Amino acid sequence: MMAESRAAAGRDVSLHDILRGRTDGASRNRSSSNMIRVFISSTFTDMSIERKALLEKAYPEVLAFCRSLGLVFEVVDLRWGIRSVPSGDHEACKISLQEIQTSKRISAGPAFIALLGNRYGYRALPRLVPEKQFEVLLSKLSKNPEGVKQLNQWYLNDNNAVPPTYVLQPITDHFPHFGDLQPESGAQRDNSLLSWRFTETKLLQLLRSAAADAEAAGDITAEQKQHFFKSVTEQEFEQGLWKDSSEPSALLFVREIPRHQMKDGPKRLAKYMDLSADGLLDAEAQGLLTDLRSHLYATQQKILNLNCVELSKGSIDPKRKEHARYLDIFCEQFVSQMKARIGEVVDLKEEGRRRKIWGSIDEEKETISDLWVEQVGWHVSMSTELCRVLYGRESLLGKLCCAMWESTNVPHGPLVVHGAAGMGKTALLSKVAQETRSVLDAEAVVVIRLLSAHHPNRPHIDNVLCSICLQICLAWGLAPPSPLTANNHQELLQFFWNVLTEVSQQGNTLLIILDAVDHLSDLHHAHKLRWMPAILPPNVHLVVSMDTNSEAFANMRLKLNSHRSFFEVKRLSRDEGRQMMESYLQASQRTLTPEQSDAVLQSFETTGCPLHLKLILSAAKRWLSYTPLAATNPGNNTQEVMSQLFLMLEEKHGKELVGGALGYIALAREGVLEAELRDVMSLDDDILSEVYKYSLPPSTTLIRLPPLLWARLRHDLEDQLEERWMRGVAAISFNNWRLCEAASARYLTSERRGRSLRILAEYFLGRWSGKLKPVALQGLSLLLSDRKVPPQPLWFAPGLVNIRKLQELPYHLLHAGLWEELRQEVIGNAEWLYCKSRVCGVSSVIQDLDQCSQYMDCTETRLLRDALLLIKASLDFLDGHMDMSLFYTELLARLCSLAKPFPSVIGRLCGQCEEGLLTRPEPVLIPKCSFLQQPGGALQYTLTGLQGGVLCVDIDVEAELLVAGSDGGVVAVWSLADQQLVHSLLGHTGAVLCVKVVNSSAHCLSVAADGSLRRWSLVNGQQLLCIQEAIPVDPAPSSVLLHLSEQLIFIYTRTQVKVWQQDGAELLLRSSNGDGSVVLGVLGESVVSLCHSGLVRISQPVNGTIETRLEHFQRSVTFSKSVNLPKRGKVFLVSKEGFLYQISLMGRHIAVKFPLVPSLLSVTEDEKVLVAGSDRTLSLFNIDGDSVDRFLELQHDDSVLSACVSSDCRVLASGAADQLIRIWSVTTGALLDTLSGSDSPVNSVVLYHGFVLSASKTAAGVHLWSLKYDPRHKPTATIPASCAHVAVTEDADRVFYVRQQSSTSVLSWNNNTGSLSGCYAVSAEVCCLEVAQHKRLLLCGLTTGTVLIYPLSLPQETLCIPPPESLSRVLCIAVSSKEKHMAVAYKDSVCLFEINNRDSFPTVEGPLKRFPLSLLQAPLSSMALLSDRRLLYGTTCGEVKLHDFSNGSSSSLEPHRSRVTCVTASNWGTHALVGSEDAVQRLWALSPLVLDHTMEYKGFFFEGVLSAAFSESDQFVFTGSQDRTVKVWDVATGNLLYVQYIYSPVIRMVTFRNGFVALSQQGSVIRELFHYPEVISPEYNPLRNVKAQYRVSSRAKKSQDGQQSSGSDLQEFNPAGLNLNLMSMLKAKPSSTCLLL
Repeated sequence: MMAESRAAAGRDVSLHDILRGRTDGASRNRSSSNMIRVFISSTFTDMSIERKALLEKAYPEVLAFCRSLGLVFEVVDLRWGIRSVPSGDHEACKISLQEIQTSKRISAGPAFIALLGNRYGYRALPRLVPEKQFEVLLSKLSKNPEGVKQLNQWYLNDNNAVPPTYVLQPITDHFPHFGDLQPESGAQRDNSLLSWRFTETKLLQLLRSAAADAEAAGDITAEQKQHFFKSVTEQEFEQGLWKDSSEPSALLFVREIPRHQMKDGPKRLAKYMDLSADGLLDAEAQGLLTDLRSHLYATQQKILNLNCVELSKGSIDPKRKEHARYLDIFCEQFVSQMKARIGEVVDLKEEGRRRKIWGSIDEEKETISDLWVEQVGWHVSMSTELCRVLYGRESLLGKLCCAMWESTNVPHGPLVVHGAAGMGKTALLSKVAQETRSVLDAEAVVVIRLLSAHHPNRPHIDNVLCSICLQICLAWGLAPPSPLTANNHQELLQFFWNVLTEVSQQGNTLLIILDAVDHLSDLHHAHKLRWMPAILPPNVHLVVSMDTNSEAFANMRLKLNSHRSFFEVKRLSRDEGRQMMESYLQASQRTLTPEQSDAVLQSFETTGCPLHLKLILSAAKRWLSYTPLAATNPGNNTQEVMSQLFLMLEEKHGKELVGGALGYIALAREGVLEAELRDVMSLDDDILSEVYKYSLPPSTTLIRLPPLLWARLRHDLEDQLEERWMRGVAAISFNNWRLCEAASARYLTSERRGRSLRILAEYFLGRWSGKLKPVALQGLSLLLSDRKVPPQPLWFAPGLVNIRKLQELPYHLLHAGLWEELRQEVIGNAEWLYCKSRVCGVSSVIQDLDQCSQYMDCTETRLLRDALLLIKASLDFLDGHMDMSLFYTELLARLCSLAKPFPSVIGRLCGQCEEGLLTRPEPVLIPKCSFLQQPGGALQYTLTGLQGGVLCVDIDVEAELLVAGSDGGVVAVWSLADQQLVHSLLGHTGAVLCVKVVNSSAHCLSVAADGSLRRWSLVNGQQLLCIQEAIPVDPAPSSVLLHLSEQLIFIYTRTQVKVWQQDGAELLLRSSNGDGSVVLGVLGESVVSLCHSGLVRISQPVNGTIETRLEHFQRSVTFSKSVNLPKRGKVFLVSKEGFLYQISLMGRHIAVKFPLVPSLLSVTEDEKVLVAGSDRTLSLFNIDGDSVDRFLELQHDDSVLSACVSSDCRVLASGAADQLIRIWSVTTGALLDTLSGSDSPVNSVVLYHGFVLSASKTAAGVHLWSLKYDPRHKPTATIPASCAHVAVTEDADRVFYVRQQSSTSVLSWNNNTGSLSGCYAVSAEVCCLEVAQHKRLLLCGLTTGTVLIYPLSLPQETLCIPPPESLSRVLCIAVSSKEKHMAVAYKDSVCLFEINNRDSFPTVEGPLKRFPLSLLQAPLSSMALLSDRRLLYGTTCGEVKLHDFSNGSSSSLEPHRSRVTCVTASNWGTHALVGSEDAVQRLWALSPLVLDHTMEYKGFFFEGVLSAAFSESDQFVFTGSQDRTVKVWDVATGNLLYVQYIYSPVIRMVTFRNGFVALSQQGSVIRELFHYPEVISPEYNPLRNVKAQYRVSSRAKKSQDGQQSSGSDLQEFNPAGLNLNLMSMLKAKPSSTCLLL
């Protein structure tokens, strides 16, 4: 049964009912249609010229018009391409009427086009005559026994029909060669044709005369009599024009021939008039035509179009001028009236509420979208329908309901329904949903998802969970998941679990039913069921179904220990099958003979499978009561029945046609539109060769599949296909995934699949639109013909995209092997990437690229995919509302540096992005380098799921699991095989200090600052043990170690040891060293500790204590670091006095001099190498017996924090405070690689199977780095993040930075090579850095008051400005725009110096001028020196002043409410910008000094400007802000022109050409140009990509508002109602992957 029947009957269901999963037997209407589907009705021959003209001229224009409105246009012309009228099975008329009904049901506008000429049309024998009516007719022919005999010969009584009906027999039953088109059967076919014509005429005469007599006698009505006289055309007109037509949804075109031409004779006008069998004019038909016309003229004046045409030589010749003019007028009438009618429909839809336009990128997102409601409603109504076909499951249903009822008040696990495919699991779960309220709670919310419904696509677990969460939240009034949460797998999982808990705590009852969990896609390894909670809170129930033989079921068995949670769906009995059969046949108004029923049930008994029975009944309902039992042959299993179905279709319709149609339906990702299917089959030469094997096409220049052939096949597939409505568009697909797989297996052989995929790909590329495609037909040479397929542009209209192309093209290009086209049209097409990201979501593009990577060994595809993953956070935050400029700039800022090494795709993409930005009709910043986190390099994954920094890690090598503890109290477990979060172990209330994996039992232990020790199962995430007060709490120790022996658990700090049995039942030892001793380690079951007196104590919980004193011990030992060597039975202790002690279990010890005092000490797995780190040096020592010899010293640029040596002792990874990971060769000591991108100090590194795992105490995530990456896409290293002071040259070649506030060196960084190029040692801490760009001077201010000047062209030279007498520290340095002067601000004064050159050597003279700063004044925080020797400066309390060095005068300017953070003068000295920590910045005109503009900007963060630079012409000013954006302002008007989010605050900016060079807090160098078009649209909104508002107050108009002004009180300005505490937290921890704009 087609899906439309499901949506037709019943009342509408409210949104409230949909959300609660309640339909009570009703069905929800689908959303309003976005389809225009018109049926063309005419006779076969006399309107063929007009129909061809419509096809060539009118349809394309109407198609383009519909597409521009977001509508799908489809024409059904069953007469096109058909030469002969009758079909052997007499079903053509029935099919036509069904197609008209479908058009009227589907079409949003016109649905029926009537074309009437001078023929009344073919009058067919009725295929079905009711039994009583037929017997009345026979009684009227009692005097004509020969006639009765002939009728009884052709009409047989079918008692399987309810009520019984006489059925006209197929022509081939009596004339077997009627449909035989083979050339050798020509004579026999002609005889059969003649015989049938004679027989048909005779039968019609008999029926008509009997009907006339019966009507005269009052036995039948006039309408029943007329049924034997009407033509097929009139029946179509009745269906399309008069039946169920409340609104005029049709057009009528009538063509008249002048009366004088009607006398030309029937032979001359044979195509245009009805003739009888003897070739004479059919007067009866002409009379009926006259009546039809009269009726049309009387009732259809509104839609009537009348044309009069004079024939030429008995026909219409398009080459004749007058006929061509007639056809043009005819087509113009058709187009104009179709457009008018469609326009009316669109306007009507938009009156009530905004119409949902299919493919629009401009629609506002809604919390509850029509699409989501449509999908949820479909699941609810489908489950309601499936309940009706459930039989024989009462016992199993009772057990399920009982299990839910018993567990409803306590925590419990999910329930699992399993069984073989086709056993009725879906129907059973649907019945569970229906019965829930009577069992649990009348107000329960039921959420049901039928996951196998959208085959061949498999739903993604994120989409399923997000949909479930949204339904639950809306049903119970909870806050739904934000776009950020919905698009982040880990956050969405947490949200899902939290929602279940919240619903339970509120006392509400919830049932979630997930059918066919094994049909989920493998995204996030959904089949491993990590997303599914093993324990559910009270009142919350989860019932899932799956195939017993699936991977999901095997994982479910591992997840749930209780066998009581599993319920098997077994085979049905014969009686249950009989009940199902009778119900099915009754609904179809059919029955079966006893013999047929027995045959059906006998076949069903072999499997007991409901799907098997349903397929048999689909065929059996077509059996007639007189069908021989041998011809029924129901299959013995599901596969056999499907094979019989396919074989029957092939015999009736042709193997190529059936295989092609079913193959294309199976290959379509989102179903296929019928218009698309007809087009695609018209491009398939194999199908056309079969169709035109024995007959020529109507035209050799225009060849298509005759639509009637598909309509007949569709009619026979009505039980196997369904309509899928999406956004008002109906696509067809299989209604059962097993049928889809069977069709694929039968018809999509390797060769056929490749050919079909190629045809689909070429169709969606639009390759053959408007072009001639060659085809070889039997008996003809190679033909070049137009297939009349529509074009497939990416955009149908501005803002309106081709969704079908976006959905289908990537898959078909990839699997057809058209990889070059795939690179050109999809992967390397910036417009495509933007378009699909905007309409379908960036996740769908990432999935496309993932698929491509599986088949194509293309590095560029993987890099692009990773770039989109990085961009995804921003796009998710905007919920898809990003414009092209944002998308292109994000791509450029991440891929720019990869353009040269990867020119074919990435280079092409970058070129397209830059060209696209330059042609944008709006202001935009164009990246000229990669400054956002770029894809590629060694960093492969970032494992998330923790709260706070990572304090400890451990690996279960055998199970491939990583366990990490955070300072937020969470223990996270990830699978290293698929990089997915397996468990978040919650329970600790303090920072997790230590984790330890127990390999033998798949457990792990964790110790936290809350004092607890916990044991967890790594299989199901359950807590197995909790010991409180395992360690001191106040204060918590800085480090805790765990040691496991076969029977005992040791937990020790430097001062305490506790020992438990493995089960935690008994505390065996508690040792708190009050004598000041230090615990060195645990060996086996022995605790080794050391007293200050040199006494070594070796304690065992069972055997007591051994004590020994260190030999030659003369003074106390100060503990530094120790490490256990269990294989050697030793503990190594390093003292701060510089000795290494080797202490054995027997108390024996050796002391040797050790060259360093380590902050890091570890030993390799084989205990042959000792690793010791001290400050910036990492030393490796060879352990040979009792000797320990250093063989490597590895120097770092900052303190070494962590190190790890590979198991084969060939590679070492080290982490340092400079945020870099270094890879060293243990054999040679060579630095093999440096990995940048951690963005925080690297406190932990672990080597694992060619990867490095790194973590930081200040970052919530674990990085996974590959040591085998392609160095071509290695990101260029940057300076460390959060440096104390930075400066950059205007060409961006060199960056100077001071790592920490206490540093006494300035490092020089070569930005081109990504490496250090020098180091300037200074005598004191650096306070500020500045660069004189043109004179190439680096200026360093020190805390001592000294200013050091380094000429960049003379690296060996240094100039020095001595400190002032007060020795006060340098606060700021400013250089004038022409670099003739510089000002130095001290704590108590500001001095002016002159910069000169003598003999090409720079000199600084002065101070020329000095002015004191009041001690009562707040310290100076920022300043700018103007070219006329005026100094503009601001202070930490917001004061702004202007001092003139020339005359010593000072003036105060309008103050700010907070610290002044930025004072920048323009290049030409006309303006200056003053910005502060608040949301206000002021633009001052300097000559004369007046305030031009006050600009206020409010976004997520309320901090203001950090840096600024004017454009070269001073037309624009660029600002970098704490909110991680760069903004562009118009100097003349003060208006905001552009906002760009760059993920990190910009802390330094300098002018560079028509743009700027900047440095971000993350350490990235930013170089951008500003594009400002001559004309900007008045609708342009600079804030469309950010959540913010701004206001400008100008001198000319005090209250001039910006384009996004706000009237609210700016002191309480919070435009989005944001959680400001969350904002502050995010601000404090900037991240390159921050989710906020």
